[in-house]
Formats: sequence, C-alpha cells, structure tokens
Amino acid sequence: MKEIRLHGRGGQGSVTAAEMIAVAAFEDKRFSQAFPAFGVERRGAPVMAFARIADKPIRVRSQIYEPDYVIVQDVTLLDVVDVAAGLKPNGKIIINTDRPGETLKLKTDAEVITIDATRIAMEILKRPIVNTTMLGAFCGASKEVGLESLNKAISERFKGELGKKNLLAIKTAYERVS
Repeated sequence: MKEIRLHGRGGQGSVTAAEMIAVAAFEDKRFSQAFPAFGVERRGAPVMAFARIADKPIRVRSQIYEPDYVIVQDVTLLDVVDVAAGLKPNGKIIINTDRPGETLKLKTDAEVITIDATRIAMEILKRPIVNTTMLGAFCGASKEVGLESLNKAISERFKGELGKKNLLAIKTAYERVS
C-alpha cells in the first residue's frame, strides 16, 4: 500500500486533489481511498488531505502518519508545518516552489522534488490554483497512477475549456518531473 499526504491551505483544492488521486488509482484497477483532516477549515489556514492506493482492499481508516509521498501545494507551509514529519526515508516530497530542493532545509532523507506549479498554473489556467498541476507532478514523479487515468479523472471533474486547461497543466508538470 502507498500512502500520500497532501498539505495546502484552505481553498487550494487539497481535498479535491486527494480525491482525484483515488479516482485515478481506481481507473487503474487499484483500490483507493481519499479523505481530509478537518481542523480550522477556513480559507488560507493549513489543511491536510490523504490518499491511499493498494493492490488489495484497504482496511485501515486512520490518518496517515508515515506517508510514502508528500505533496506540498504552498511553500510557505514549510515555516508553520513539519511537512516532512513521518515521511519514509525512501519516499518523495513534491513541493510547489521555484527554489531548488537543497535550499529548503527539510529534515528528511527522502527525495525532494520541486516544481514551480504556480508559474505553470498562471501560464495555463491564468489563476494560481495549483492542485491539478501538482497532481501532474505527483503522477510523473511517483508513477503510482497512470497519466491516462489521471486525465480521465480530471476530465470527469472539470468540463469544457477549464477541463482542457487543467489537462494541459497536468501534462506540463508531468513532463517537467518525469
């Protein structure tokens, strides 16, 4: 079983991103679950969401404490949340930033992958909403879900021109980290 923890701020779509990971895994004929961690629940406050992917039924229902992957949608969270807490040493942390990973001073032995998802989102979506862009980066860095399956999940969620733009943002991020 692979476990993913997503960090973001209220309103950035972390819960939606976790759901899209689970839907994409299901499209890949795997078992999956996604769920949020409820807390302050206000726009801009730190939030977490979780996803699990497995090749057999998932019986555990607890929060994820030792993830294989961590996705950080907002680099400013590094100042207020220990985003690397519990991350497995052979795991990966994918962070939305224009800075190189070694400059972030994270306390982890895991691989640190950075991508300027905000720039990609601004160029393609014309808005700094990075959840789908970060999903493309996760897909490319982890290969835990197939790109076609992720695209199908996104296409079902976002229709029309917005859907097309999100697919392009996913593809761009995927290619930058693959």
